[in-house]
Amino acid sequence: MRLLARVTVLGAILACTTAARDPILVPEVSQHEVVVRTGFTGADLLLYGAVLQPDGTRAGQGSAYDIIVVLKGPSQPITLREKKRRLGMWINADSTSFRSAPSFYALASSRPLDDITDGKTRAIYELGLDWLQLSPIGSIDPTEQDHFARGLVDKRVAAGLYRQDESGVTISQDVLYQARIPLPSSVITGRYRAETFALKEGRVVASATSEVMVEKRGFERAVEVWSREDSFLYGIVAIMLSVGMGWIAGRLFSSG
Repeated sequence: MRLLARVTVLGAILACTTAARDPILVPEVSQHEVVVRTGFTGADLLLYGAVLQPDGTRAGQGSAYDIIVVLKGPSQPITLREKKRRLGMWINADSTSFRSAPSFYALASSRPLDDITDGKTRAIYELGLDWLQLSPIGSIDPTEQDHFARGLVDKRVAAGLYRQDESGVTISQDVLYQARIPLPSSVITGRYRAETFALKEGRVVASATSEVMVEKRGFERAVEVWSREDSFLYGIVAIMLSVGMGWIAGRLFSSG
């Protein structure tokens, strides 16, 4: 209902204007806030909305658009180390650091990306796992950079933190679209950016952005804040609790 109301109002406004020529996106997210509590097993987000013609009407036959939606988590620096077997032992060998790797990245599109647009456009808008701009720190051989970038992407795909579904967007009557994006339980807290792109003949003709907050509350939030503001004391208490739990477990097993 909320989306239909927005579409109706926007359509009335656009019908009174003639300057705009590109389509208008009206995006929405099923949850603008995801609360992480003890036992959190993940969440499913529905990214949906409408794409309208400049006059407020739906796209007609021959005017349909492709839709790509992207959900990005907060960027963070990361250092990757490659293990190699030497003298019968696995040791850390080469390493590289990236300045701004997305903590979470999910893309869904209405068709395969290669059928929608070219590599240049995908690079500009970071459309797809092959086009993430990870910003390596320092000088590094391009071949090595690609090697570590692929390693990072593969690792996060395996963890469910990166995904790409090239048939994940469904479009109804050339106007309404939707895509489901699963958030795994391991996502970090912070501000997530939901981006929607409408493309026609390989060109991005409209884009829109929404936000999703992933946050902790209650006891979990208090522990997170404490760990950041007084990390030394937090570490000591964590060690003491670990030792104490180990001692208690040892006593229980020995008495049995």
